[in-house]
Amino acid sequence: MKKIKTLIENLAYKIEQGSMDAEIGDLIYDSRKVTKGCMFICMKGAAFDAHDAAAEVIEKGARALIIEHDIDLSEEDKKDITIIRVKDSREALAIISAAYFDHPADTLKVIGVTGTKGKTTTTYMVKSILEGAGYKVGLIGTIEAIIGDRHIHAENTTPESYTVQKYFREMLDAGCEICVMEVSSQGLMMHRVDGFTFELGIFTNLEPDHIGPNEHDTFEDYMYWKSTLFRKCRHGILNADDPHVDGILKGHTCTVETFGIKEGSDIQARDLRLYRDGSVLGITYDVSGKLDTKVRVDMPGLFSVYNSLTAIAICNHFGVDTETMNRALKQAHVKGRIEMIDVSPDFSLMIDYAHNAMALESLLSTLKEYEPKRLVCLFGCGGNRSKLRRFEMGEVSGKLADLTVITSDNPRNEEPQAIIDDIKVGIGKTDGKYVEIIDRKEAIRYVISHGTPGDIIVLAGKGHEDYQEIKGVKHPMDERDLIREVLSELKADGHEPGYLSGENS
Repeated sequence: MKKIKTLIENLAYKIEQGSMDAEIGDLIYDSRKVTKGCMFICMKGAAFDAHDAAAEVIEKGARALIIEHDIDLSEEDKKDITIIRVKDSREALAIISAAYFDHPADTLKVIGVTGTKGKTTTTYMVKSILEGAGYKVGLIGTIEAIIGDRHIHAENTTPESYTVQKYFREMLDAGCEICVMEVSSQGLMMHRVDGFTFELGIFTNLEPDHIGPNEHDTFEDYMYWKSTLFRKCRHGILNADDPHVDGILKGHTCTVETFGIKEGSDIQARDLRLYRDGSVLGITYDVSGKLDTKVRVDMPGLFSVYNSLTAIAICNHFGVDTETMNRALKQAHVKGRIEMIDVSPDFSLMIDYAHNAMALESLLSTLKEYEPKRLVCLFGCGGNRSKLRRFEMGEVSGKLADLTVITSDNPRNEEPQAIIDDIKVGIGKTDGKYVEIIDRKEAIRYVISHGTPGDIIVLAGKGHEDYQEIKGVKHPMDERDLIREVLSELKADGHEPGYLSGENS
């Protein structure tokens, strides 16, 4: 139980009525989950304004209400209830949540990573390195939250502020010293990371994305909200090569350090060299500036340099030695992010989350630098989503891949063949070869059984997802399981991967 005055001591507020000494037993912001004696935060959502449910939550037993505009209550409803008005209920939820969980981020060192791309991979790299140095580290991100041995499926890249603070408290209780978390522009705009100060704020890069209804009206708005992280952290570490870095630093209140490939960064990558070791694709480079070391990353491309360099800059802040960094980077792998799957020593196969044209073009362009015998791209597109994405992804794959295998992704309420037909419109703008196989497992069987020495095969779009959504139902489907099943079935039939390579089109 906590007194109301303790919970709101860091909040700008006006008391409408009631006692500040009343004790509350829970903090709730979902009217369906009200408990007796709780404090209820009335928030406005896209489809529902919880202020409209004020009488209902009082009837269910709420002891205090946080409001940001007038509510319609009878005199009977107002009896024995504390009502506090604030400017922004979402901001209030963040500040109150921090107090409710006894300000865990005052003890836990929190690293916030923002940017358009690279957040997920970078956070896992950081976790791997810091744990290799003996730290106990929690993680919050797009795929999951990790607290000790617990892995909690994520609904949003950055959870609601109450959940963020709850996770911080649970991390401390589990013995964690550090939390590394992805910080989305939506999370910043919706005050999910208010109420505490980040130890480090990290900027990876910025590209036009998340612009549209229910997200950001303009690119400038998107950049602005990203920039607010650097008014919420003690020390900022930023990609100096990104053309928007000055906009991200506008109004910053933190100390600043930079990393990059171009001259002038505090931590700089030099002498980049691609390598291919059997089915493994990777890159090596030298680090100069604040650090002097050589780095090998068993992940392909320039973006792997930036992701690993970001992780190195972060971990250097915690005094991790370069030997530990290099050892941990070799072991750092992220589910569904350029995830190499060992299928055959003759060709490379990877799973990646690239699910729009921009991400797919970046990935395929990178892989072409490894001069594969053939670049094979397997992908589909989601149903009940923009057809433009289908046209664009088809055109990108047709232009860059030697063979495109069009299959099903999450068809939702559309027919898979209709989605494939849209993708073919985009491929039709190119000279790219393609085959269409609706069933994703059969499509995977096709690329594995037809793989030729020197091929690079990409399964794009699903990434870390472990389901396929059809007609409102999420059916279990993990591409790693499908690959294992295909390999097992090929072996049972006396075949190896690539046994049909002589029949390739």
